[in-house]
Amino acid sequence: MAVAERSEAPVAWWREPTREQWHAWIAAWLGWTLDAFDFSIFLLIMLPIAQSFHVPLTAVTAVFTITLWMRLVGATGAGWLSDRVGRKWPLMISIAWYSLCNLIAGLAPSFWLLFLFRALLGVGMGAEWPCGAALAMEQWPQRSRGFMASVLQSSWGLGALLSSAAYGLLYNAIGWRGLLIIGVLPSLLLFYIFRYVKEPAVWLENRRIQRAQKREVRLPLLKIFKPAMLPNTLTACWWMASGFVTAYSLTALFPTYLQKDLHLSPGFVALPVMLLNALFFLSSPLWGFVADRVGRRWSMIIPAICGLAVTPLYTVSKRSCREGVDLG
Repeated sequence: MAVAERSEAPVAWWREPTREQWHAWIAAWLGWTLDAFDFSIFLLIMLPIAQSFHVPLTAVTAVFTITLWMRLVGATGAGWLSDRVGRKWPLMISIAWYSLCNLIAGLAPSFWLLFLFRALLGVGMGAEWPCGAALAMEQWPQRSRGFMASVLQSSWGLGALLSSAAYGLLYNAIGWRGLLIIGVLPSLLLFYIFRYVKEPAVWLENRRIQRAQKREVRLPLLKIFKPAMLPNTLTACWWMASGFVTAYSLTALFPTYLQKDLHLSPGFVALPVMLLNALFFLSSPLWGFVADRVGRRWSMIIPAICGLAVTPLYTVSKRSCREGVDLG
């Protein structure tokens, strides 16, 4: 009787996933962390790049803008490819892609070559998330899927935190080129993915059924714009676009502002950026917990409301900081 009672005891949520599921999740988590590092490091060195190549700062910010736009290309293409060849190889290609682009950008002898490869980096950057998230989450147990998806997303904050730490500690020694060249290190993750990560069983089975029934989807992007799906598609696009616009409007040029207008040292520039991303990293799992308890909609609505309240305070504090420097 005691044996039967022990066998019926609930299994802890972290014991539900198999070893293969954990390997897939870790690969996606590390891929997104390193993606964030490679992208975010550029936000800390835009002013030194402009000064090094003797180009206007606006030209360097255009690089950042094009990188984000190219993310759309990479995400769409990688999503299409991962439905045909699996999640693993597109993920590996994306990591190799953005690592190589960052390396070449760091070695670029001209601004326009740097512009080209940072723009191309956006393709790999955009490709990583859909492949990695699908690889990790489509096979994850339902009970903790929302929470672990948020922990996966939180790794962006960790990657950005690491990039700001690297800037604060290493910029004076290796300069902006060295910081970009460090971006080749994520390619080491490819060995882990190749050795330990397998295609999700659910994808393999669905692929087998599609081929047997000759029901393979050729242009899935068009389906989400059909009348039945259009309201959900537009709502999701608007929601995500609003989040990106708000986040990057507030944070993208903040390090440049501290460097150019307040003339702060790398250590003092890195500190607030590190704190920002540390809070992002630590708070994201909370919203995954909320998503698993009260649903996905409220886990998006509540932080959006919080953002509406906090954003005006940010702009006021920035102006006060500038006035304090002027008085000094």
